[in-house]
Amino acid sequence: MPERGAVSWTALVGGFVKKGHFEQALEWFLEMQLSGVEPDYVTIIAVLSSCANLGTLGLGLWVHRLVLSKKIKDNVQINNSLIDVYARCGCIEFSRQVFEKMKIRTVVSWNSIIVGFAMNGNAEEAIEFFKLMQIEGFKPDMVSFTGALAACSHAGLVDEGLMLFDVIMSVHRISPRIEHYGCVVDLYSRAGRLEEALNVIENMPMKPNEVVLGSLLAACRTYRNVNLAERLMNHLLELGPSSDSNYVLLSNIYAAVGSWDGANIVRKKIKDFGVQKKPGISSIEIDCDVHEFVAGDRSHVDTEHIYAMLECMQLELRTSGYIPESNVGDLCEYD
Repeated sequence: MPERGAVSWTALVGGFVKKGHFEQALEWFLEMQLSGVEPDYVTIIAVLSSCANLGTLGLGLWVHRLVLSKKIKDNVQINNSLIDVYARCGCIEFSRQVFEKMKIRTVVSWNSIIVGFAMNGNAEEAIEFFKLMQIEGFKPDMVSFTGALAACSHAGLVDEGLMLFDVIMSVHRISPRIEHYGCVVDLYSRAGRLEEALNVIENMPMKPNEVVLGSLLAACRTYRNVNLAERLMNHLLELGPSSDSNYVLLSNIYAAVGSWDGANIVRKKIKDFGVQKKPGISSIEIDCDVHEFVAGDRSHVDTEHIYAMLECMQLELRTSGYIPESNVGDLCEYD
């Protein structure tokens, strides 16, 4: 292009964000800065979305400082995005500060802080803000209820969570979505009330997804309930290859109680489906650079230093008397 304005750069950055290429989006944003083109609020929102998805707190702080020097510092959408960035990076107090300084708030603002508290384990604050939201005259929507239900689940507030779920239909006349049913399943599962969790799954108006089944399967493993896990097999078969992690979890449940025949049956189904296990990725941000790792990864330039530090940490743990919980039955990998 002979000329590139803010719209051109924003379209490019936003395009990468929409396709999930967050690192490339940030790289193009930095190119935009070097070219001297002033970003607008749409650009900033796209960049903050990348920061939230990558967990790049350092860059998020830099963007926040940039926003404070511009006329867009009071933009509601930008502040909502900042709440989300800080929450996802584990800095929920920063989220609270942004929220409290907002001159204008929307339902999205309240949802962002409620969900932020819930995902960071601040269940009491999440519920408090959910109530305060209604006192302030805002009507909770689907996202509001999801955040509040998740908070009840993490805090073990079963009765309060069930009451809240009932309010969705009886008071607000909203048909619960799968994420709300999933929260109730998780609520029962964490409390050890597995049969009630299964009853919710079997009476949902929609088919359960991988996340819903995963909550109950994880509880089955915690409470070593193989019979209930077997009853979930039909639901897993309906999902097919998409639920790869739950097949591994089910196999591990069998192995944990020494039922190798059951574990082998699940492994055979995995092979029959041709499922390929998706590797889990961990990441850490250092000086605004994101470093990603998978299990056993030795490709990093500082691999020797990293593993030396891990060995030191393991020695410290053993010296302190820590004994890791090991289970020879765990089948984290499969052929």
